[in-house]
Amino acid sequence: MSRLFGTDGVRGLANRDVTAELALDLAVGAAHVLALRGEFSGPHPRAIVGRDPRASGEFLSAAVCAGLASAGVDVIDVGVLPTPAVAYLTGEMNADLGVMLSASHNPMQDNGIKFFDRHGYKLEDDVEDQIAAHMGEDWERPIGANVGRITSDLDAVNKYVDHIVETVNYSLSGLRVVVDCAHGAASQVGPEALRRAGAEVIVIGAEPDGLNINYEYGATAPRRMAAATVGHMAHAGVSFDGDADRCIASDEEGNVVDGDKIMGMLALAHAEAGTLKNNTLVTTVMSNLGLKLAMNERNIDTVQTAVGDRYVLEEMRRNGFSVGGEQSGHVLLSDYSTTGDGVLTALHLLSRLAEKRVKMSELASDIPSLPQTMINVKDVDKSRATADEGLAAAVRRAEEQLGATGRVLLRPSGTEPVVRVMVEAATQEQADEICQALADDVKAFLAL
Repeated sequence: MSRLFGTDGVRGLANRDVTAELALDLAVGAAHVLALRGEFSGPHPRAIVGRDPRASGEFLSAAVCAGLASAGVDVIDVGVLPTPAVAYLTGEMNADLGVMLSASHNPMQDNGIKFFDRHGYKLEDDVEDQIAAHMGEDWERPIGANVGRITSDLDAVNKYVDHIVETVNYSLSGLRVVVDCAHGAASQVGPEALRRAGAEVIVIGAEPDGLNINYEYGATAPRRMAAATVGHMAHAGVSFDGDADRCIASDEEGNVVDGDKIMGMLALAHAEAGTLKNNTLVTTVMSNLGLKLAMNERNIDTVQTAVGDRYVLEEMRRNGFSVGGEQSGHVLLSDYSTTGDGVLTALHLLSRLAEKRVKMSELASDIPSLPQTMINVKDVDKSRATADEGLAAAVRRAEEQLGATGRVLLRPSGTEPVVRVMVEAATQEQADEICQALADDVKAFLAL
């Protein structure tokens, strides 16, 4: 039986896979696990609940709040805020649990539910499984004064923005920056944080209506941001995804600067400042080989994990590392945050630009990339991706063709119904050709 929780909470088509009933049951299960673990003090445990602006988040958030309160948890509803803001506020406001309603970079029709512990970290797999196990069980419902209460905190946004701006060492005064908010959770806090840090901000993609989140804007569609950076003669552009735990950037010439380059630049900044703990950058298997080579040249170690920012963070916490992330734009700066934070990443990237007083294109050139192609193959049985012998043979043939000049990575997505095929090669033409051939193999071998 497959796990209810994926690599980033429970996610699926809203009101079909992720329903109000499921949200309520998950919330009750989480409350019961909290009680069993004894992880709260006082008469009632407390939870922070936030969401991104997609329409389904309205009823799902209401269901989560209702489930928690019905199980005796006091709820502080912080409304529309980025995922990392909910994580930060959970720890800052001494809550026992944080809940975020978001499907991150997924299209509007999807939604998800993710939980944070009292310190703002994503829950361990075993705790998630305990929550799932307690769903639907018989329980004694509190009555009278023992039920939870639901309140709002209108100042939560300022608490979060104040925190992330205070982490920046260099003023962004003099920098003109395009900010693409994906019509998502950072539509208010993203521009506000950069302005408070001193930047002149040109905002796009910041008119959420509940239906347009991630649509043709944001970190998964960065070309609009890159074009606006050139059009406004800005020094740089930054683009967030729907829940703002990712950041993708652009240089002044409109070249997209991905998560590999961003975390490479920030690792160099920390190394120069003497704050790169254990002199190590944590990446995933999806990171471009060019990043590892650039770090090697500067005597910085790299450690690879499975794909997923939670696995990067687990490695960082286990070994005391301070900088890590994913090519997709999840960047983790553990000195300041317990999870990937797009707005925080943007602030530190632009602070590095202000410090070095060079163009973003020059800064990014320190982190070269080998030619790379990735194709997301839809409408296939991703559960068989790692077990099909015919597909495994096709991957081996591709690896033999590439030799020492490249690599192949084929993996089922943990958050979407797709199989990802990634190829790095000596030339872009070769990467494109081999990646497309493997994508065709995936369709053939894993057809539904």
